[in-house]
Amino acid sequence: MNLPQATLPAVRTISPWRPLVWLVYAWRDMAQVGWASFAHGLALAAVGAAIVAIAQNRFWLLAGALSGFMVIAPVLATSLYALSRALERGEKADFSVVTKTWLNWQNSHFNKWGNDYWCMVQFGALLALAATGWVLTSAALITLLAPAPILGPVDFVRHVVLAHDGWLFELWLAMGGIMAAPLFASSVVSMPLLLDRRVTLMQAVLTSWQTVLVNPVPMALWAALIMGFTLLGLGSLLLGLIAVIPMLGHASWHAYRDLVDASTLPARDVAPPTPNGHGTQ
Repeated sequence: MNLPQATLPAVRTISPWRPLVWLVYAWRDMAQVGWASFAHGLALAAVGAAIVAIAQNRFWLLAGALSGFMVIAPVLATSLYALSRALERGEKADFSVVTKTWLNWQNSHFNKWGNDYWCMVQFGALLALAATGWVLTSAALITLLAPAPILGPVDFVRHVVLAHDGWLFELWLAMGGIMAAPLFASSVVSMPLLLDRRVTLMQAVLTSWQTVLVNPVPMALWAALIMGFTLLGLGSLLLGLIAVIPMLGHASWHAYRDLVDASTLPARDVAPPTPNGHGTQ
């Protein structure tokens, strides 16, 4: 379904180096929020450790599973966006904000059967489906094309990354890039916008694509920063994720605030009018 341009919020043009400012803002938010912020990184690092424990002897699966797990990070970071928003509003930013974000989000909806009610769930399901598709694609490429069984990181480096014959590693990276690029364009501001404003999933995704098209250079830098810090977190025995996840989550909120002028859209935390013409906070 094509939405008219008027239904999309305005997208601002930013400077090429603006993503670095988002990281500075993110560290400021992390310092103010404290454990409520770092707990997200700790939880996701624990999930990553569980994935490693389950697939430690099946690196053909582990490589795709860890990278696929990071695909759904924009959804898992929803309460980090809410914490940054609370700080921006001068409200208390603590674990109660996290609890409210995950447990009480449905209270701001009048029509429980409307598309607006399920848009966050739909987007999360789509990202999870994409992550699953990448896990299966990655596993198939490695198991079918690798010259030897890939059971651990050393096997992956020796027979895939440093292989003298064949183009398996290049193909693996190319396939990952083909899948990651549209996912990044679809999700760069979608979840913060869905959290903040009463928009449909289609509006959020189209707005996200528009931010990439209007700001290709800063968005390329932002994608590189996300990839670099994620690899740093994964390569530090997952311990780096404790800081990387909240940093990227808070920075994503500031990216949304810089890139999108959503002032003309109704706020999501204000309930829509009821049949008698009244809304609720």
